[in-house]
This record gives sequence, structure tokens and C-alpha cells, in this order.
Amino acid sequence: QVQLEESGGGLVQAGGSLRLSCAASGRTFSVYTMGWFRQAPGKEREFVAAIRRSTGLTYYADSVRGRFTISRDNAKNTGYLQMNSLKPEDTAVYYCAAICSTAWGASSAGTYDYWGQGTQVTVSS
Repeated sequence: QVQLEESGGGLVQAGGSLRLSCAASGRTFSVYTMGWFRQAPGKEREFVAAIRRSTGLTYYADSVRGRFTISRDNAKNTGYLQMNSLKPEDTAVYYCAAICSTAWGASSAGTYDYWGQGTQVTVSS
């Protein structure tokens, strides 16, 4: 089992920045990929970014590429999502998730084995 806990959400004005953290516990050695998804009210959960734990290979949704940066600190078993130039349309609950196999499929929610509870990000105009 892997437990994931997000933190760092909040209210920010458009153009501002936030950094989300995702702390992993439990069988963290089994995590191959960590990803971030988001879900706005009335919308489906959508992929944001993912990172391969061992190589640092990253993958971004087109909507956030160039504004968001995903990273990880393996020693701390923690992943991060640095969000810059935030827009009102970035408002959502942000979830971190983990894949505990060599499967990539980073943009598909169904590939992920574990999920955090989510953290709210609200961007005001």
C-alpha cells in the first residue's frame, strides 16, 4: 500500500504561483511514476503532469506546459507541482497519484494505482 497526501493548495490571484506537494508513505519503493490530475466542478478529472521516479522523465498536458513544473525528491518521497502564471481556468481540486508498475500511460487516470485526497486550488480573476 502507498499513501499519498497533498498540500499547498489555496487561493491565489491570476498570474500568481503556488507549489503543491505530495508526500508518499508506505511502500514508496514500489512507486515508478507520480502524476498530478485536477478536477473542476462539473468536469471530468484531467491529466496535468507526470514524472518517472527513477529517471525524472516528465510529461505535461498542453494546457499547462511552460507554466507548470513537476519534480520529485526521492530522498523525501515527495513530489511537487510548481504552478506559475496561474489562470482562473486552473481552478480545481488537484490530486496526486502513483503508478506502482513499469506501465507508463501517464495521462490516463486508469493507469494509476493510488490516489491522494486532493487539495483545492482557486485562482481569482
